[in-house]
Amino acid sequence: MGPQVLAGLLLCLCAGPWAEGGKVLVVPMEGSHWLSMREAVRELHARGHHAVVLSPEVNTHIKPEDFFTTETYATTYTQDTLDYLMIAHIHLVFERVNFLKTFWNTMLVLKNVSMIFQRSCEALLSHKDLIRRLNASSFDVVLTDPVYPCGAVLAKYLSLPVVFFLRFIPCDFDVEGTACPNPFSYVPRLLTRNSDHMTFLQRVKNMLYPLALKYICHASYTPYQRMASELLQREVSLVEVFSSASVWLFRGDFVMDYPRPVMPNMVFIGGINCANRKPLSQVCIGAFIPSMFQVRPI
Repeated sequence: MGPQVLAGLLLCLCAGPWAEGGKVLVVPMEGSHWLSMREAVRELHARGHHAVVLSPEVNTHIKPEDFFTTETYATTYTQDTLDYLMIAHIHLVFERVNFLKTFWNTMLVLKNVSMIFQRSCEALLSHKDLIRRLNASSFDVVLTDPVYPCGAVLAKYLSLPVVFFLRFIPCDFDVEGTACPNPFSYVPRLLTRNSDHMTFLQRVKNMLYPLALKYICHASYTPYQRMASELLQREVSLVEVFSSASVWLFRGDFVMDYPRPVMPNMVFIGGINCANRKPLSQVCIGAFIPSMFQVRPI
């Protein structure tokens, strides 16, 4: 075949129905999580895909944009309640207190915030007309943040492939959902403030730490298991819901995070939040370069 014939064939392939953009149902997590996912949705739109963002009427950051369609549903809480829970406890991030107090305060905040998200999920899954419209819309995939399991539950009910877009998920659901090895004694856990050079006692603390999370995990995520079981009309666990994910996109990187075992469908996309990057100023470079060469004791 001549070059002209090959070029014509390639043009026909690109114009075929299999080259058309897909239809993506986006179920985001409220707050800063959405700000990261929004850039991914923008890129999907630029590549010819049509995104429908599903969000509660009462929200903080999920506002209409020209690169996606918005589908909303009513909630039982007010904007003032949501705003208070989102910003009232931000000072906890900057407090330097002992580990137990930090852990306890963090758990209280998470419990209050998780209650809002549970109400939002209940409003979504009980909206029969909306669920019926989504089911009839012939979506190709669901893009969601599994920290808010409602999107994963909805994807399983609609029998759609699901892509998770996340920084991390508490309670080791990412590990259990992917059947990934999870060596507690080697990978420092969040909030423990352990380094990658742990002493024996720190390794023990690192292994016991997940036990302290059992209560908050039960309080925060058990309602989603109940909602999933009611929607699917059979007993189902959240691990089963999460294990149906096709791809896990982690907004992290081993440059910044401690290395750990991963599975083939776990992809690290750290730096995706840096689309509008700018050169560091000389002041930042002067402060950062010396710290790079500090030697940590072994």
